[in-house]
Amino acid sequence: MMFNITQKQLQQLYEIDDYLWLEETIKLLRTKNLENLDIDNLIEELESLGRSELNKVRSLLKQIIIHILLLEYWQEEYDRNCSHWEGEIIAFRYDLNHTLTTSLKNKLILELEEIYQLSRKLVSKKTGLSPDVFPNTLPYSLEQLLDDNWYPEK
Repeated sequence: MMFNITQKQLQQLYEIDDYLWLEETIKLLRTKNLENLDIDNLIEELESLGRSELNKVRSLLKQIIIHILLLEYWQEEYDRNCSHWEGEIIAFRYDLNHTLTTSLKNKLILELEEIYQLSRKLVSKKTGLSPDVFPNTLPYSLEQLLDDNWYPEK
């Protein structure tokens, strides 16, 4: 455990043991010892955290769309897999709804069509179905995709 760590020591620690760097940075913040903070690496870590959260919600939404498309369009596998797909949708919705903040939701709204196009492409590849089977643009609202009780009509 370090005591009275300097900014220079903290910068060096970041290169050696980023978890210990994090612990020491938290101690400095809690004690309001701001002059010894490693600001550049702290900014880098905060930016990385933000990117990770955004990537997580993108991925969860992509998985919801993929499984809804499977449920709605892959008729050959429907009887055998519909319960599994619905279970996956439930799990992904739960995780997304518990991670989503207002600002992340606003970012998803802006990226919704792009996420749909990727999901459509993946489902087409997975199923062997032509991309033309699926709507050209996202046929679902974000509210529907997040709603625990909504599923596409058969």
